[in-house]
Amino acid sequence: MEGRGAGLNRPRSSGLRHLGNIFHRFAAMNGEPVKEIAVSEQGLETPVLKAIFERRSIRHFEDATVDRNIILQALKAASWAPSGLNNQPWRFALVQDPEIKEKLAALTRYSTILKSAAVLIPVFLDNEACYDRTKDCQAMGGCLQTLLLALHSLGLGAVWIGEILKNKEKVRDIMKLPERLELMAVVAVGYPSRTGQSSHRKPVEELIIFDK
Repeated sequence: MEGRGAGLNRPRSSGLRHLGNIFHRFAAMNGEPVKEIAVSEQGLETPVLKAIFERRSIRHFEDATVDRNIILQALKAASWAPSGLNNQPWRFALVQDPEIKEKLAALTRYSTILKSAAVLIPVFLDNEACYDRTKDCQAMGGCLQTLLLALHSLGLGAVWIGEILKNKEKVRDIMKLPERLELMAVVAVGYPSRTGQSSHRKPVEELIIFDK
């Protein structure tokens, strides 16, 4: 690609070894024990990267309950997402009650997913905690991605439902929540009944629009 920096022109295997060396040097500088990081032609193999590449949107769940403590652990992880001024504008609702799930399911064409999930997590933006609309919405995206990765790492499946936003006021009213809370997504959670779904992404080289 024209204009690519020399740092990205090295052979792929050489570049992966270079990244591995950076991880080792960083750990040593911080006084941390230097752990061996596996490098293969597929890339660096770390627990975080493994979770990112293996996570899938799960739409079919087993008929099984999920321990509340597992959900709370995932929410704790989500709360550590970055936010401007550390304002942490996210708020979570937990829905397991079948009657409430039915009411929420009626507000989206993905009703089957919501009704079959063990837990629904409506995620809200608290507008009273906001300071910049764009930055706060970016923070909510980071929170939701962190939540999905945490749930995956805990052995659960989840899917981010955005289509229900067309009825976001009704979602809030069903739970009798204050108007300052704005629905950003509903995350359906449960133990996956199907795994191993394939997916694909565009090559990174196609996504880099400037590199100099």
